[in-house]
Amino acid sequence: MKKFTHTLLALGAFCATSLISHADSTPKIVVVDMNKLYETHYETVAEQTKVKAETEKAQASFDSMTKERDDLIAQYKAVAEQAQNPTATPDAKAKATADAQKKVGEIQQKGQDMQTFANQARATIQQRIQNFHTMMIEEISKTVVAVAQTHNATLVLDKSGLSVTGVTSVVYSDPAYDITSEVQDEIAKHKPAAVPAVTPDASAPMPAPSAGSPDSTPPSITVPGAK
Repeated sequence: MKKFTHTLLALGAFCATSLISHADSTPKIVVVDMNKLYETHYETVAEQTKVKAETEKAQASFDSMTKERDDLIAQYKAVAEQAQNPTATPDAKAKATADAQKKVGEIQQKGQDMQTFANQARATIQQRIQNFHTMMIEEISKTVVAVAQTHNATLVLDKSGLSVTGVTSVVYSDPAYDITSEVQDEIAKHKPAAVPAVTPDASAPMPAPSAGSPDSTPPSITVPGAK
């Protein structure tokens, strides 16, 4: 009987331990909007101002090249008209034709220079944006982890991401489990007194200029991701 009692007590202790262990292993999940945290971060706002200034500087240089190209086009049209002037002497027409051909070459070269400059400027700015994004996500993640730990969370899900079906990876979550605002508050504690404001600009991939046509319109420098 005593042996049986000890066995029951041991079994009871084992079951209790198992239940506690099972309870402890149950994950506590919180969700966060990483995209919102990135877009509203004060360092992101400041970086957007810098990127915008860099883009505008590149655009100014590109506009200068555009003016040079427009001048060449005007010169080409002038000599082309001379080559077609019925009152001009054969020598004058020949010279004007040669000058027109030369201007076409200069226009094409200027178009290629513009293309190279635009591609390099866009690539440089895009790389800057990518490097900054990678760095910021790493820093924001540290704050997310710190806040999640105050909730004794064992799993953090990003609700801003999209699944392979095109919907958010977190279809639904109780607002009580969303720590985005808490993370924003924690980030705000380190925000400088003044942060430059940014006015979002529409941005799209930059089209390539056509070097073959003297009248082709040169593109503007716009960088995806730059605001």
